[in-house]
Amino acid sequence: MTLSAIPLTLLCLGDSYTIGEAVLPEERFSFQTVELLKKQEIFFAEPEIIAQTGWTTDELASAIAASDLQRTFDFVTLLIGVNNQYRQRAIANYKEEFLSLLQTAIAFADNKKERVAVISIPDWGATPFVAQDTHKRSREAIANEIDEFNAAQESICKEAGIHFINITPASRNAKEDRALIAEDGLHPSAKMSEAWAEKVAERVVQVFVK
Repeated sequence: MTLSAIPLTLLCLGDSYTIGEAVLPEERFSFQTVELLKKQEIFFAEPEIIAQTGWTTDELASAIAASDLQRTFDFVTLLIGVNNQYRQRAIANYKEEFLSLLQTAIAFADNKKERVAVISIPDWGATPFVAQDTHKRSREAIANEIDEFNAAQESICKEAGIHFINITPASRNAKEDRALIAEDGLHPSAKMSEAWAEKVAERVVQVFVK
């Protein structure tokens, strides 16, 4: 079913996981989402992305402000927080800044909350990169911290009425399945990104196909 002759628009906000560090542009979850939806005759233009490797919540907020992006989008995703956790930022500060970013995402979606999806933070402790952690945390310690950040996200999303996509448990399969990790030993491969894209696409279908 073709919704419109005019392609829908997608905005993806985040960090390395959104920009697709260590994978080809067409292997990013945003691009794969659009390709999956195309097969269902739901057509999106090329995704707009505001993301960069290493960004924390405040850095993403600053970049959004600097972009001076004024228009709205048909669907918006937000995936941010891993660098707050990596740098050992306080969870209370994260909650405050995440909520502000979520409100920004909602505004970009023309205040249509059903058109915003938050993607949970994957567990980088399941990757080979854990051996290079400058803070020398164990896999278990990292997992616990990631869970705390994600619990904060999920609680805020629930209160705000925003769809929350929990990809974290599946990201931990990287401990056994190296194909889920890109060649840099840290970031998601095209295979893992595809799994995220499937979940985002599923939500888009729920919203647009009544």
